[in-house]
Amino acid sequence: MLLSQITTTDGRRAVIVRSGTEAHEVEGVDSTRELALACIAAGQGLAQFIQSRRPGPAVDLAAALAEGRVLPPIDHPDPAHMLVTGTGLTHLGSAATRDAMHAQNAAAPETDSMRMFRMGVEGGRPAQGEVGVQPEWFYKGNGDMIAAPGKPLVAPDFAQDGGEEPEIAGLYVIGPDGTPFRLGFALGNEFSDHVMEKVNYLYLAHSKLRQASFGPEVLVGPLPRDIRGTSRIRRGSEVIFDQPFLSGEDNMSHTIANLEHHHFKYDLFRRPGDVHVHMFGTATLSFAAGLRCETGDVFEIEAPGFGLPLRNPLRMADAAGGRSRTALARAL
Repeated sequence: MLLSQITTTDGRRAVIVRSGTEAHEVEGVDSTRELALACIAAGQGLAQFIQSRRPGPAVDLAAALAEGRVLPPIDHPDPAHMLVTGTGLTHLGSAATRDAMHAQNAAAPETDSMRMFRMGVEGGRPAQGEVGVQPEWFYKGNGDMIAAPGKPLVAPDFAQDGGEEPEIAGLYVIGPDGTPFRLGFALGNEFSDHVMEKVNYLYLAHSKLRQASFGPEVLVGPLPRDIRGTSRIRRGSEVIFDQPFLSGEDNMSHTIANLEHHHFKYDLFRRPGDVHVHMFGTATLSFAAGLRCETGDVFEIEAPGFGLPLRNPLRMADAAGGRSRTALARAL
């Protein structure tokens, strides 16, 4: 079962459920957050709740995507109550790229990145009911930072780079008692500034404060253990980057449960009604292949079972056409 959100041809918001090629509206709700809260109140899972309701009008989801009517698959009416975060060095092979970016000299043969990765390999997959080592964690922003599927990912005028990170995102709503509830998983582009990060590892936090995109659809249910997707970059009519990306726990140094625990262990992240989008990391980057992306390049991420591909063009903001680089606070 796949879920998405669209704007209908008559201007309404609608939640769409798809099984196979058939897609239709879910009647009685106009957002996946509202749907999740209704499921929590009813004590039912998403599939059970949806199957108990009469199907709404049929929808051509591919046409809606082509027409720019597909919304992010979850959002919040107040973007400040939607938190976008992520974890890094979580995938087997992810340390090699990061280590190369941050390697210094022969006197320091193992970087902090590699040590963090080894900690995950050794302690990130605890037995059920136990807590493993905590991962690297970062904050990307709130709901204002999300670009809908098909919309541009915009690098700010002070950015040194705009590069894709193809990965899986977990989507969550916090219940009335502070319990996190997972709706499912979606394709994600955890857009970052790798040139800035490469300057110094301590710039990682700055490099992550960029837009992101996820969707177009949400896979309801458990995450497949072995995900074999594809990350492409198109420049005009040419494909300039085309590599596989792997995810799922068979290809990870941490379990999903361990990553979720170390995010939601903070009371700050269990505020009733809030929405969380958490990116689980990747081991595939075009930046690592020496590619520098340009305005107009189109990122394309797809994987079997996750529905329609996630596509976003890149736009590098021009200082002359955007906000001034000067952002000094004024004294009161």
